[in-house]
Amino acid sequence: MEARLDYFGNGLAGKVLRHFNTAGKVLSESGLPLATQELVKIRASQINGCGFCTDMHTKDAAVAGESPLRLNLIAAWREATVFTDAERAALELAEQGTRIADAAGGVTDEAWTNAAKHYDGDQLVALMSLIALINAYNRINVINQQPAGGYQPGQFG
Repeated sequence: MEARLDYFGNGLAGKVLRHFNTAGKVLSESGLPLATQELVKIRASQINGCGFCTDMHTKDAAVAGESPLRLNLIAAWREATVFTDAERAALELAEQGTRIADAAGGVTDEAWTNAAKHYDGDQLVALMSLIALINAYNRINVINQQPAGGYQPGQFG
């Protein structure tokens, strides 16, 4: 597979990505646990069929110390016993926030209430924003058919 265009080499795309990356940096420093952030990014990327982001975030999570067992079970998190209640709440919010079009009511009150039991106001803002941001990255990569598999941890700084 080849990308439809050289998005990473395009000047306008570079300007857009600088803003996305700045937002990502703010979120990475938000107090939302980094492991939770990677789990959310991976799950949304899996749902959206974004191989590039799935590749990137599983590799980044592994380098940060995430276990292969947990990485392999993200797609089946409901049945897996290796995630904390807080992580499960974040994954549920990520799934519902990613599949907005699939649910007439959007994110359920139950999913929100469960997340709010585990995360404070700033962490909830970070979680919502992270879900929105990874979905934006996913859409760019899927539309562009950005190939997956060649990402090296730390490649983007």
